[in-house]
Amino acid sequence: MKNLILVLTALALLMSCEPSSQKTEENKSAPEKIIGKKEVKLESDVMVPEVLWHFGRVGGVAVSPDHTKLLYAISYYDIDENKGNTDLYMSNIDGSDVKQLTKTAGGEYSASWFDNEQIAFMSAASGSMQIWTMDVASGTKKEVSSIEGGISGYKFSPDRSKLMFTQDVKLDESVLDMHPDLPKANAYIETDLMYRHWDRWHDYTYSHVFVADFSDAGVANAKDIMESERFHSPLKPWGGTEQINWSPDSKKLAYTKKESFGKAYSLSTNSDIFIYDTETSEQSNLTKGMMGYDVAPVYSPDGSMIAWESMERDGYEADKNRLFIYNIASGEKKDFTATEFDRNAHGLSWSADSKTVWYTCDHLARFEIFGLNVETGKFRQMTQGDHNYRSVEEAGDVLVTTRQSMASPTEIFTIDLASEKETQISHVNKDVLDQLTLARSEERWVTTTDGKEMLVWVIYPPHFDPNKKYPALLYCQGGPQSAVSQFFSYRWNFQMMAANGYIVVAPNRRGLPSFGQEWNEQISGDYGGQNMKDYLTAIDELSKESYIDENRLGAIGASYGGFSVFWLAGNHNKRFKAFISHDGMFNLEAQYLETEEMFFVNWDLGGPFWDKSNKVAQRSYENSPHKFVDKWDTPILVIHGEQDFRIAYTQGMSAYNAAILRGIPAKYLHFPEENHWVLTPQNSILWQRTFKGWLDQWLKE
Repeated sequence: MKNLILVLTALALLMSCEPSSQKTEENKSAPEKIIGKKEVKLESDVMVPEVLWHFGRVGGVAVSPDHTKLLYAISYYDIDENKGNTDLYMSNIDGSDVKQLTKTAGGEYSASWFDNEQIAFMSAASGSMQIWTMDVASGTKKEVSSIEGGISGYKFSPDRSKLMFTQDVKLDESVLDMHPDLPKANAYIETDLMYRHWDRWHDYTYSHVFVADFSDAGVANAKDIMESERFHSPLKPWGGTEQINWSPDSKKLAYTKKESFGKAYSLSTNSDIFIYDTETSEQSNLTKGMMGYDVAPVYSPDGSMIAWESMERDGYEADKNRLFIYNIASGEKKDFTATEFDRNAHGLSWSADSKTVWYTCDHLARFEIFGLNVETGKFRQMTQGDHNYRSVEEAGDVLVTTRQSMASPTEIFTIDLASEKETQISHVNKDVLDQLTLARSEERWVTTTDGKEMLVWVIYPPHFDPNKKYPALLYCQGGPQSAVSQFFSYRWNFQMMAANGYIVVAPNRRGLPSFGQEWNEQISGDYGGQNMKDYLTAIDELSKESYIDENRLGAIGASYGGFSVFWLAGNHNKRFKAFISHDGMFNLEAQYLETEEMFFVNWDLGGPFWDKSNKVAQRSYENSPHKFVDKWDTPILVIHGEQDFRIAYTQGMSAYNAAILRGIPAKYLHFPEENHWVLTPQNSILWQRTFKGWLDQWLKE
């Protein structure tokens, strides 16, 4: 972030929020087109790119205070319009009596229960993003905030007397502020790091937390509790209101903040949990001296404890995600995952009696639900199977959860606390899934070159015939520390790859979580080492199967997986006949200076390339894929998004240019408006068609 003069007048304007005029729904203009669910009749019983964009995407599940109803969002996409929209739905907690609550062109977001009869949500129906409420019986909506500049998130206090909202506050000067006589100038002037992050340039604002009074008259007396700090809460770019929570008595607010900016921000992961007292305006740092990520504090219902997710080491974004609990009376802070539990804890939530913390956990290439008994320190695994649970909330005698797998997009489930029986509650995509013959995934274990056992997912084509020979794809995972689990991706979709007629071999190689911290950490400083041997072991072992044609193998991957493909292209000893690399690192020396979060390259590569005394760093740069281009001999498709600032698109262009100059068949697919992912329908379909076309050209013809 840049070291510029604070624009205090702009901050003062943002802080002077007036009570809402409570505009009603009638003030909205008529929508041009409403995007929603469509009846779909598929022409084929196997997955094609367009099918992925017919699925409804479920999220934001909330349980009513009396535990009788569910509120959730579903996003649908329109391929012709090349965009999507999100509407709100309600059902009984057993999934019956489903009702669509909203049907607008603008979409509704961040829905929550205001009470048992009303919901709240964010909508930009009146121009800027504001808070609305709706009576679920009548459908009557009204706007209850008119906060200048709009908001990015909100949470009502438990007693509904206060409102927390987040807003981007302009504190730095732009070129136009500094040179008002040049109104058509379009430029950035930078004097520090973190001038861009993931897919956005610094826009001179910082995400701040506000607290305001709330009543039937609306929002009043809004106060920026971070004042003129050039820090973020929630954390950029992915943090949301899960990082900010009220105490049960509505008197305190616990929030996540990273007290650094610019170069310091780029070098550190250190964030802290702060407690703000709404009565005295006093603040305290709960995690002072704890140097890694500390995020997402959650008060126990009885107000006696705060649980949060914590990483120990500064600069290590893939450190173990520990479950910490603070006893407010005694002042004790305890890591409950210190010894017995060598796994990560995500998405913490409390039981009603404040005795159990529920969370999701990556375990053996799946995400399961676990519960921590706070009194005994013992863990209880609630689920088992080939699936990924993504969220959990207790509701009476059941847990309300969301679940996905390689064979299904996210749906809502409940788990009976006594019997642990799992029940599917929503069936948003049943009509589409019922028309498909799905690929089957299978767990295999292979022995690595250093004698370890590695889990490998094998995904078979629909209508698989073991008497035939199939081409196979080695799937290389990104992250690099991101589990090859039972995820359902809308781009790297295993069902789609298998439906194209390929067997997919997806190893949980070294450097992936869910197998313990030692397995996860091995990759740091060893990018071209053991994990590459793991990849080759996986494809070599599976190629021994009679139904895999060892002469028709491809390797594919994105991000670190893209790096892996580039590296394998120079070190595969003619195993593969085709490569596809998306947003991959090609030249690690350039990557070190092109990326934005310096803590990542410092930790995973070992440090800067100019430090010749650093043996770990020098080993990393010696294994940079661009140093093996002289050995490239295989056709390669390179894909990159221009708005990817984590791995700049010049990395992909350099790899493609190198292939062309070497006389190797190559193709380059460039997306000017996409980031590290491909997020729009038509670009995604183009991606899938190009992906399939390239593999078919070299592995089938």
